[in-house]
Amino acid sequence: MAPLPPGIRFLVSFNRDQWYRALTFCLTFLLYTSFHLSRKPISIVKSELHKNCSSVSETWTPSAVTVPPEQCSWKPFDKSNYKQLLGAMDYSFLCAYAVGMYLSGIIGERVPIRLYLSVGMWTSGLFTCLFGLGYFYNIHSLSFYITVQVLNGLVQTTGWPSVVTCIGNWFGKGRRGLIMGLWNSHTSVGNIAGSLIAGYWVSSHWGLSFLVPGLIIAAMGLVCFLFLVEHPNDLKNTSAQTSSGHVVSMRPQNQRNGGASDFRPQYKEGKPQSYDTELLLPRDSECIQVQPVVVVKSQSEPSAISFMGALRIPGVVEFSLCLLFAKLVSYTFLFWLPLYMTKAAHLDAKRAGDLSTLFDVGGIIGGVLAGVISDKLDKRATTCAVMLLLAAPTLYGFSMISQFGMGPTIGMLLVCGGLVNGPYALITTAVSADLGTHKSLKGNSRALSTVTAIIDGTGSVGAALGPLLAGLLSTGGWDQVFYMLMTADFLALLLLLRLVTKELSYSQSRPITAVQLKEH
Repeated sequence: MAPLPPGIRFLVSFNRDQWYRALTFCLTFLLYTSFHLSRKPISIVKSELHKNCSSVSETWTPSAVTVPPEQCSWKPFDKSNYKQLLGAMDYSFLCAYAVGMYLSGIIGERVPIRLYLSVGMWTSGLFTCLFGLGYFYNIHSLSFYITVQVLNGLVQTTGWPSVVTCIGNWFGKGRRGLIMGLWNSHTSVGNIAGSLIAGYWVSSHWGLSFLVPGLIIAAMGLVCFLFLVEHPNDLKNTSAQTSSGHVVSMRPQNQRNGGASDFRPQYKEGKPQSYDTELLLPRDSECIQVQPVVVVKSQSEPSAISFMGALRIPGVVEFSLCLLFAKLVSYTFLFWLPLYMTKAAHLDAKRAGDLSTLFDVGGIIGGVLAGVISDKLDKRATTCAVMLLLAAPTLYGFSMISQFGMGPTIGMLLVCGGLVNGPYALITTAVSADLGTHKSLKGNSRALSTVTAIIDGTGSVGAALGPLLAGLLSTGGWDQVFYMLMTADFLALLLLLRLVTKELSYSQSRPITAVQLKEH
């Protein structure tokens, strides 16, 4: 008999539980990638909504462009206050996102996540496509674009609490920073893909820059509906089935017909089987004999945590406020970097969009690096604080991008992306999951969605303010925008000082405590 190929031996070395973990990791990664993919086009299309008409008039011929030079900008963004109008669109989306996020986490704990997330993705795809249809149907109403942005912001809040809850349910605290640092790169991957897709059509038919991402997120909503398993416990029922597919009831006879479902089975000899060890046991063609069970009274299902109860978890308030300023900086780059590069570095819309993806590449590296360091040191707040401290001078250097050549510019984009997005990625993933499963909750995992929504919702307030302030301040020069970003980084650092002091003092006290225990 021929030996199995090495690749097959590698594949069969994983048990079914590990395969489902890998599936959940990859699926939630792709699902949230599509969310960010659908958010990115607006930043790419901004430079097309308001063009430098003088440069268009120099090369315009009736067959060269769709509109004559005197109409080269898309109404109503052809006015002198176009930066404020573009900022208002960003603000409408992000403000709706911030408000909806607080409600989304609470709703997400009370409805099936798979359905909640699928409906959110379908409706988000609809509103993203509607924005693009404004180009094909020649819509020039500012209220139309703002309304679409508000509705899209509300439905996109279904994404983050849902995927973080799923990934938190499937992966424990061991190496959580590394795992979630890798997983959180979906934000940057989505931004990069969205930039490339939008950039492909931005100069010809910018409506397709929205239609294509809208169809992608809607298609991923169908994938979510068909394949997402939100918790390992959802698969435990399959372990009671025989190979013929018949379910063996684990309840006593008097409980099988409408009785109260307040009993749970346990194996004998005092060894209850958790999903971590007995989930998805392999089966063969023979029937598996069901072991005898003893019926034990179980505790009632833990109730969803209240909003105020989540705020009382140690660290939630500090990390939420820190994320407000960290996300302000990140989303200002997300929505304004391509436009800034067209003005400061004198690039066309497509090249500026492509080059801006390097900021997200740096964000991937920064997120993974923050997760690895925080796992190694077991200091989430300290890791964030150090990166925030280094980000401020980097932002100042980035403000002089027009004075650098292409090589230094690429380096600055990568470094700045890593330092800006590193703390943001760590707080929204590993920190949120840690706090959502804090020991003060006594095992109530249903708090994870609410805690995640509070932290990201507060951060989204900053995400709404950042692009709006950038639109207002940029009229007086881009230097003012960068001063605002550096101030936000400094405030984020200040808000973490108490937690940093606590982490460092705890680290210093541990060796002393160990010695004292040894002496006793």
